[in-house]
Amino acid sequence: MKWMKGVCALLAGLALAAVPEPALSQPVRSNFGGNVLLFDPSMPAREMQERIDKAYAVQQHTEFGGERYALLFLPGEYHVDVPIGFYTQVVGLGATPDAVHIVGNVHADASLPRNNATCTFWRGVEGFSVTPTGGTMRWAVSQAAPFRRMHVRGGVVLHQDRGWASGGWISDSVIDGNTDSGTQQQWISRNSEWGSWTGSNWNMVFVGVSQMPAGEWPAPPYTKVARTPIVREKPFLEVDAKGNWTVRVPELRADSAGVTWHSGSTPGRTIPLSRFYLAHAGVDTAASLNAQLAKGKDLLFTPGIYDLTEPLRVTRPDAVVLGLGFATLHPVRGTAALTTADADGIEIAGLLLDAGPVTSPLLLEVGPRGSHANHARNPIVLHDVFFRVGGAGEGRTQGNLQINSNDTIVDHTWIWRADHGAHVGWTQNPSANGMVVEGNQVTVYGLFVEHHQQYQVLWKGNRGRTYFYQSEIPYDPPDQPSFTSATGVNGWASYKVADTVAEHEAWGLGVYSVFRYPNVVLTRAIEVPYSSGVRLHHMMTIALDDKGEISNVIDDRGGPTKIQPRNTPRVTEFP
Repeated sequence: MKWMKGVCALLAGLALAAVPEPALSQPVRSNFGGNVLLFDPSMPAREMQERIDKAYAVQQHTEFGGERYALLFLPGEYHVDVPIGFYTQVVGLGATPDAVHIVGNVHADASLPRNNATCTFWRGVEGFSVTPTGGTMRWAVSQAAPFRRMHVRGGVVLHQDRGWASGGWISDSVIDGNTDSGTQQQWISRNSEWGSWTGSNWNMVFVGVSQMPAGEWPAPPYTKVARTPIVREKPFLEVDAKGNWTVRVPELRADSAGVTWHSGSTPGRTIPLSRFYLAHAGVDTAASLNAQLAKGKDLLFTPGIYDLTEPLRVTRPDAVVLGLGFATLHPVRGTAALTTADADGIEIAGLLLDAGPVTSPLLLEVGPRGSHANHARNPIVLHDVFFRVGGAGEGRTQGNLQINSNDTIVDHTWIWRADHGAHVGWTQNPSANGMVVEGNQVTVYGLFVEHHQQYQVLWKGNRGRTYFYQSEIPYDPPDQPSFTSATGVNGWASYKVADTVAEHEAWGLGVYSVFRYPNVVLTRAIEVPYSSGVRLHHMMTIALDDKGEISNVIDDRGGPTKIQPRNTPRVTEFP
């Protein structure tokens, strides 16, 4: 991701030894498979710690490994230390975060030397409370590391001993003490609460946060939006006192601030787990999964990598597709991984879409081209859906996320063309665009898009909104002719609003350059039509290497960003 890169996967060949699970009343326990570790407060602490440590030994350094894990905690109190490695999700199964209480360390640590967390990706926590040892929880992460529905009975630091980090995301969470962002390069916090916030660097965005930090853009670089205009929280697993397993789908909220669960369970609808088909990597195919969708089943993906020979087709209104442990969809024959109908209320959550060796046209298409239905009362929502092209293996695609349906909400995504790992290079892992939006009234929170070869984001629909944008333009254009979008225009803008768009608004945008070859420049980081209906707030660019430049922040404004001499331009408002 950033210019200090990762160590290779060291432990990919290790196997996680099976440890017997407790006897539970629900037969569904055995249906999750071996990569879901289920914990019961009646289990001996030593046994739980042994299982946690064995999972972490496999996942600590396997940035591009093939294992996936979900650690599920039934309601109750636990005294354990929980380090969280790559492709590991830790989940509390209570109706509220306080139903599961972990006393001890729960932590994400820097994966690189010198406390460098810029490659600490693909891990997450949600749905429990923690009383951290020493009073502070360390969450030193970068992209694709969601922190949701958490209650920290203490403070949080978002770095490791002030080493670099490139995160990140907090939502629907309460932190009793201070949240210290420290050396985090950028961050978005949505609908959360804390005792205080300290720290800033380049681009910190707060939306629907009850206690906004003091200070105003550009010093410190805080973008503050008092209310979240429209959102639905991510669906989550829960187990009640009788041992009944369900999935909670939170209700749509408008004009909100703070968390959903102060008064008890998050408002919404409950779906019995029996309505879900539990998918298993190495067993299920695209055909078997589509057959279950056609029967009206929702899908719950257990951790693993799913090779797909055709797209998964989600067509039923209010269908839920939920992944555990960074379940990964891998198209292997040049198709999309997943498509949806132009239907109300579809929920896609907790998945990594990894491009395959044959070029796909797209990885995820929301609604077919020409979609026109109004979904304002019950929108399609994507939560923690991540994309990758190359890095773990050969990956090729033309585009990643295409949104055609109106009113779609994207609630945290990282759309990454790999800059390190396997099969990485200008011709080896091609990807033209990260996200293309055709639908109207599309709203995105936490938009991380990096290294694609043309526009990172191309927005064609009207009345779109983005709350937080982080982007690195590609490192590897070999020369200027390879990186030219039009006569007299060097490169492709990172964030492009089409000339046909009459209304668009965005808050808190940061675009960074790390050119590896000399004499390659980008004319502008953000390109929009000059119109009173197109408004952008708080933009910045920065150079992270000494080659090339970004000549302007937005259209012809802002001036160049360079290391020599150092210049980091900011534009407060446009137009």
